[in-house]
Amino acid sequence: MTTTRRLLRWLLTFLAFPLGGLLTIATVGSVTSPASGLVGGAIAGTVLGAAQWLALRSSGIGVAWWLATAVAAAVGTALGVLLTDAGTTTADLVMRGLVTGAAIGLGQAISIRRRFGRAAAWTIASSAAWGVGWFATANVIVDAERGYVVFGASGALLATIVPGAALPILLGRPAGADAAAPADRADTQVTR
Repeated sequence: MTTTRRLLRWLLTFLAFPLGGLLTIATVGSVTSPASGLVGGAIAGTVLGAAQWLALRSSGIGVAWWLATAVAAAVGTALGVLLTDAGTTTADLVMRGLVTGAAIGLGQAISIRRRFGRAAAWTIASSAAWGVGWFATANVIVDAERGYVVFGASGALLATIVPGAALPILLGRPAGADAAAPADRADTQVTR
């Protein structure tokens, strides 16, 4: 798959943010405690992980991405809510985004077994994306005190574009592939 097609598929995943948020509000209600953050994060993470997995599966990303996103979103949201005492100021929402995004980025990178440098870059990109997403939404949304689990469409677009730019870094060779590649090339040259 070309980089352009992969990026276009990835950009469509921004729709999963508001969908996951709506499902969370409908089932859990407001995120006001670490427990509601855990359940709400799991719901939103399941929706987001599914959308991203569908966009990336032709690039060799397995279903573990989906599970890792759901678990990491649950843990990250619960931790973010705990650290901010479920606050809804811009600073609180950005902090929650940074924490949740870092958890998701790390979980996703581990799920596809990337080397430390790639995993760190993806974790940083995801953390920044979620922080920027909440910053944008906090300055646009009129009822942030409602306790949403994820940001609105404006934040979702930003939180999709930022890591989308980092996809080529993440989707490079898996951890074991770098070591095997030279030997594979040598074997090919010898048998010719």
